[in-house]
Amino acid sequence: MATPLTDQEKRKQISIRGIVGVENVAELKKGFNRHLHFTLVKDRNIATPRDYYFALAHTVRDHLVGRWIRTQQFYYEADPKRVYYLSLEFYMGRTLQNTMINLGLQNACDEAIYQLGLDMEELEDMEEDAGLGNGGLGRLAACFLDSMATLGLAAYGYGIRYEYGIFNQKIRDGWQVEEADDWLRHGNPWEKARPEYMLPVHFYGRVEETKDGSKWVDTQVVLAMPYDTPIPGYMNNTVNTMRLWSARAPNDFNLRDFNVGDYIQAVLDRNLAENISRVLYPNDNFFEGKELRLKQEYFVVAATLQDIIRRFKTTKKGSPGRTSFESFPDKVAIQLNDTHPAMAIPELMRIFVDIEKLDWDTAWDLTRRTFAYTNHTVLPEALERWPVELMEKLLPRHLQIIYQINQVHLNRIAALFPKNIDKLRKMSLIEEDGCKRVNMAHLCIVGSHAVNGVAEIHSNIVKTEVFKDFSELEPEKFQNKTNGITPRRWLLLCNPGLAELIAEVIGEDYVKDLSQLQKLNDFVDDAAFIRDVSRVKQDNKVKFAQYLEKEYRVKINASSMFDVHVKRIHEYKRQLLNCLHIITMYNLVVVVVVPAAAPGYHMAKMIIKLITSVADVVNNDPVVGNKLKVIFLENYRVSLAEKVIPATDLSEQISTAGTEASGTGNMKFMLNGALTIGTMDGANVEMAEEAGEENLFIFGMRVEDVAELDKKGYDAMSYYKKIPELKQVMDQITSGFFSPKNPDLFKDLTNMLFKYDRFKVFADFEEYMKCQEKVSKLYQNPKEWTKMVIKNIAATGKFSSDRTITEYATEVWGVEPTDLKIPPPSEPREAIEETARALKKM
Repeated sequence: MATPLTDQEKRKQISIRGIVGVENVAELKKGFNRHLHFTLVKDRNIATPRDYYFALAHTVRDHLVGRWIRTQQFYYEADPKRVYYLSLEFYMGRTLQNTMINLGLQNACDEAIYQLGLDMEELEDMEEDAGLGNGGLGRLAACFLDSMATLGLAAYGYGIRYEYGIFNQKIRDGWQVEEADDWLRHGNPWEKARPEYMLPVHFYGRVEETKDGSKWVDTQVVLAMPYDTPIPGYMNNTVNTMRLWSARAPNDFNLRDFNVGDYIQAVLDRNLAENISRVLYPNDNFFEGKELRLKQEYFVVAATLQDIIRRFKTTKKGSPGRTSFESFPDKVAIQLNDTHPAMAIPELMRIFVDIEKLDWDTAWDLTRRTFAYTNHTVLPEALERWPVELMEKLLPRHLQIIYQINQVHLNRIAALFPKNIDKLRKMSLIEEDGCKRVNMAHLCIVGSHAVNGVAEIHSNIVKTEVFKDFSELEPEKFQNKTNGITPRRWLLLCNPGLAELIAEVIGEDYVKDLSQLQKLNDFVDDAAFIRDVSRVKQDNKVKFAQYLEKEYRVKINASSMFDVHVKRIHEYKRQLLNCLHIITMYNLVVVVVVPAAAPGYHMAKMIIKLITSVADVVNNDPVVGNKLKVIFLENYRVSLAEKVIPATDLSEQISTAGTEASGTGNMKFMLNGALTIGTMDGANVEMAEEAGEENLFIFGMRVEDVAELDKKGYDAMSYYKKIPELKQVMDQITSGFFSPKNPDLFKDLTNMLFKYDRFKVFADFEEYMKCQEKVSKLYQNPKEWTKMVIKNIAATGKFSSDRTITEYATEVWGVEPTDLKIPPPSEPREAIEETARALKKM
């Protein structure tokens, strides 16, 4: 049995939230008052809570700036290989608290704000979420940026600065209604506009063949204006950059040919160019081809590649700039986060061949060695396929390059598999069935040196099913990189009580090395630790219950089980399975927290309406009373997740086996002391491996069972006839029990479940019910429940994004993480050169 740290050892430690020095607090107060006065032009008599938030944000940002500049100086001196993470989504959430934690300022800021007579939580709540993502893919990108900075990698995130992020979801009469997310209306204290690095991006036009090669002419130009956001590593003085591009019309946009009467219209037409960065497409796991979306995808890669090449050519003063591209893949690694930035491949080829005048074979070799591609979904409807006709109109030169890449690729296939027309058809970058389309996943695979899935089961499906022919051709190219989450935001920030409790018994090093949580296994039977873990959970539940009462006017009993289902609404995530089960039970509290549905996704919106209708009936039934509550929390976002996750007892991860690529919500719940009820899908499989399957509530079909059922044929009606509880539930929905004013309201849903349910909800219903009974039984034994919670927390080490990024760094990007600390701004410039020399020797 390991012994907890003694009081003396604890005193020697710096709290994981940073030290409170009298000077620190005085300096922060001084900075706060200065910004309130000089930046916001307010005094305490007229300042609002939002002014106070901005004053604090600017004060904390002051502590970032020196380190940010220092980091860039260090990269300039050391000239390391740089990693570029290209993503159309970065779901950052709020920045203030995360920055305070990573800089070790949290406690000092808390004390300063307290001494100023203000409420820190109120100020933090004034910050708008930066919701520049739909869900898992965008949040993963945010976690990765945190880990790349913490691991000392010279890394950059590149994306779009959407004026409107993921829509705000309102529920009216049980239906989802979307409202624009005007997240920038009060300004954003964390970004710095860089108009001096504005770059042109071209669209439309035509290709002219000249004696010097192909020229793309008569194009329309849109300017890309960069906005930089600092990304601090945890306590290592590294501050990396996320650069987001905003579209601007050039001054002569549509003005060249105007006559006097058209001048006003010509100025108004500038909006057409600037619409490119206006709004995030709100589709998760669903591809809907639109010209504006393709424009967004090309806009971000065209601006980014110009930036990357400028940085590659720039070297230290005194040494000549790089003129040869021979070392390009040794100095540049570009990771494509799904297929959205796939146009980077033909764009880099265009730059190399048309502008830098490299021969095709050299350019192609450099391009393939530079790019790597992460696949995020196996659902066919989510894979991007752009119509050739659209691409020819918008990006004519790129279509030519894609055709040429395809020709070389198909020649190779034909040589390896003579007369196998079927293989050529299946592996072509161009799909000929009906409308000719460019298959963007195929382009990514052919144009990259590494392709990875995001969980072991997903990577195997990618290799053996989705891209089987490609994987057989180049097996060494295909890898797995199981997703992870940053423990800074998803434990220190959102669950400080648990974070401090863990630090008390195993020390604080786990924050940068989550595998150390294994040491908690020594405390599984420790009565005091069991009691403390249970108390922290209960405190979080009480706090969340108070939040629900204040914000949603719903009263719930904080000692009942909080059973939470947090997922974007999608048929494959099977919120319906949960909903059908809710209708059958009356013995525990269920908090159903369900994020939004894509605005055009009819079935998802019907699922929301069913859940809210069931909630109306259940919550107003006097016989049920407080035994069961169904709560639909509208407008789920990162800042709400930070409140929900620490309070959760049971996490629902119930997708049909073989459909969820990985999931990261499952990891967040596990780290925060929730037990998982789930299918063997995505990262659930690895969570069960790490914690032991007996410490999760696993039910339902496995991937091979689903395949078997597909072969045999899925007959929903047979389950309906066989399972009395299911029959009763479906009869209630069909008869209008939950929609008395409109009995046929859920006809589309019930038709889908009976006739064409690809995700086989009924097939897992009976096992899900039995598994929920096991959950209820264990929950009635708090001590055994908490023991299982501790075993789960102890097993989460693998699911740190630090581990994921270390694997990408060493196995894909060819860079090494370092714990070298960049000298702080207080040290002279020479210290930077010294550290740079030390890095080069490593």
